[in-house]
Amino acid sequence: MPATEVQDLVENASELISLPEVSLRVNEMANDPDSTAEAMGKVIAQDPALVARMLKIANSAYYGLATEVDTITRAIAILGTNRIRDLVLSTAASKAFDGIPNDLISMQDFWHHSLYCGLLAQILAKKSNKAKAESIFIAGLLHDIGQLVMFNQLPEKSHEAILLLMEGSEDLETYEAERRVFGFDHMQVGAELIKSWNLAPVLRECIEFHHEPQNAKDYPFEVALINIANAVAVMADFNSVSEDDEIPMIHPLSWELTGLTKDDLPPAIKEAREEIGEIEAVLFDAS
Repeated sequence: MPATEVQDLVENASELISLPEVSLRVNEMANDPDSTAEAMGKVIAQDPALVARMLKIANSAYYGLATEVDTITRAIAILGTNRIRDLVLSTAASKAFDGIPNDLISMQDFWHHSLYCGLLAQILAKKSNKAKAESIFIAGLLHDIGQLVMFNQLPEKSHEAILLLMEGSEDLETYEAERRVFGFDHMQVGAELIKSWNLAPVLRECIEFHHEPQNAKDYPFEVALINIANAVAVMADFNSVSEDDEIPMIHPLSWELTGLTKDDLPPAIKEAREEIGEIEAVLFDAS
């Protein structure tokens, strides 16, 4: 792995792509057992636009709360610090790429696929009885974020990798085409970006190995969930998922690690399809 090249790429992009200090602080507080909803609320209150987004999300039909949530502290108390952390990071990460030049991909399509992956991973985690998945929604949402860095920083080579895939002369996956063209892939770039943002190690490992769960070290269960969810989301992008489908992008080890089976996919897909419109609206259209 050309670590220096990947680090340089992310370092160059970091001037354009960064998370607000408030979102980083919220992430730290969510991982601190001594942190309180009131303290987190005070941090979020430093960013009025973020407060407005969080309240809009908390009061959306997606959560279906019986009474209106009118303060950020109440939103944290009702939804929990981990859910608030995921919502803050989700909106912050998507907005970090707002206005960044990119002519190679529809950002709407990119975030739709990413959100679908996050929702599927979250739903499948609940179906699995193996373990409690950490930060699985945000891991799914950010799994391909390295692609955006590559598209922005190295557009000509990125276009070359896309053409290699479109030729179809070989049965390549995206990361394999990237390795041929760049010598590295979006998983490595995304993992390095997560590291530069000081986010949780589980996120870094999910992103770094979501196509190769056999290489996961500390969080194999979570990585396997993202491997399955991403593969299903890719097939869904082409409207080609049915109950009888074999999905070749799913690594056989992922079934073993999660305890899931093919029979778990159709109801998870149905649930994700029912939820995605509402959560997409509140996450990405919130102002």
